[in-house]
Amino acid sequence: MRLSIVIPALDEAGVIADTLEALAPLVARGADIVVVDGGSRDATARIAREHGARVLDSVRGRARQMNAGAAIATGDALLFLHADTRLPPNADRSVQAALTGHPWGRFDIRIEGPARMLVLVGALMNLRSRLTGIATGDQAMFMRREVFLAAGGFPEQPLMEDIELSRRLRRAGWPACLRERATTSGRRWIEHGVWRTILLMWRLRLAYFLGASPERLRARYERRA
Repeated sequence: MRLSIVIPALDEAGVIADTLEALAPLVARGADIVVVDGGSRDATARIAREHGARVLDSVRGRARQMNAGAAIATGDALLFLHADTRLPPNADRSVQAALTGHPWGRFDIRIEGPARMLVLVGALMNLRSRLTGIATGDQAMFMRREVFLAAGGFPEQPLMEDIELSRRLRRAGWPACLRERATTSGRRWIEHGVWRTILLMWRLRLAYFLGASPERLRARYERRA
């Protein structure tokens, strides 16, 4: 089973090199890396090419970028990775083992940053995901290609695309919730305040489950209301 890793990116020149360097052992074992650039104004695309990734230019929008990357990916399994998230060293082997018994899955997450509260945030995200079978993009979602296609790919909506895809994927089966941890940046929590960001995301998810449109939620997210 060959693994393709799709990384949507927008103005990520400060982190993309570290992300791709962490993937070097996986590339050496045959993983296919696709960075989908959504119109970066910095050197994201150039740095990604210098680190051996295939780079695809795309219309901006995380869901659109991930779908575009999946369309040119060559692997039997797809993993979607945020540009500021690093996988554990043997992630490819863990994914292959997980997909022998599950149609899809995700990693536990560790949020990197100086605030001690981020440890609890990550633990709660992992617990919630394990109980609900819903994964977030931070958790490096992966799946067999045919399962991704049968689910229709990521819905091209401006927010909660990972939540919606998780709902669809659950129809194929419960996810493999791997305890190996992907490490993601805590920059959005630090920049906007840990508690403020937690409360905002809870409010947005609740509103989404109650039927609010992704477009309306995106506007609220951008205002950090």
